Amino acid sequence: MARARSGKFLPALQMAFLLVGLMFLIKAVELVGGISFAGYGIVPRDQRGLVGLLFSPLLHGDAPHLLANAAPLLVLLTLLFWDRKYQPWRTLAFIWLASGLGTWLIGRGMTDGQLTVHIGASSVIYGLVVYLLVAGFLMDSWRAVFVAVGVGVAYGGIFYGVLPQAGPISWEGHLCGAVAGLLTARHHHA
Repeated sequence: MARARSGKFLPALQMAFLLVGLMFLIKAVELVGGISFAGYGIVPRDQRGLVGLLFSPLLHGDAPHLLANAAPLLVLLTLLFWDRKYQPWRTLAFIWLASGLGTWLIGRGMTDGQLTVHIGASSVIYGLVVYLLVAGFLMDSWRAVFVAVGVGVAYGGIFYGVLPQAGPISWEGHLCGAVAGLLTARHHHA
């Protein structure tokens, strides 16, 4: 039994490292090339900003922004891919796209007269936190309940980030990610 679980954990961890590693690779290309891919983020209610639905979670403003998202995303993706009952690829795809679309619809388009571009993986992080919390109580699985409790203890404090606030942090992305996580859990497990 323990062997079967560890056999699922290592591939889950590898997939999480691969996805998070892609974010580091993109940031390295930006730094080495002296370029920025931020223009491929979400620009609310602008056709040019729709490309951000695909690329925004992979892009980060600077190294501290990337590092702040990398650790929780690594943990949450590992938990997601560890259990096939979570339907990990469908869940990740829905949260990724739905949080982006929501941000495109309600996000700030201008800040202090400047066009606002929403980038970063935090919308996916919020979506995964809410998904794992809600799925844990909808699924018929003790393991899912333990994951939900662990995620709640470890990441429950992030929810103040969905409240409207001034500044560069996309609370709209956080809110849309949380809603996407809730909708995904209800759709997959209700």
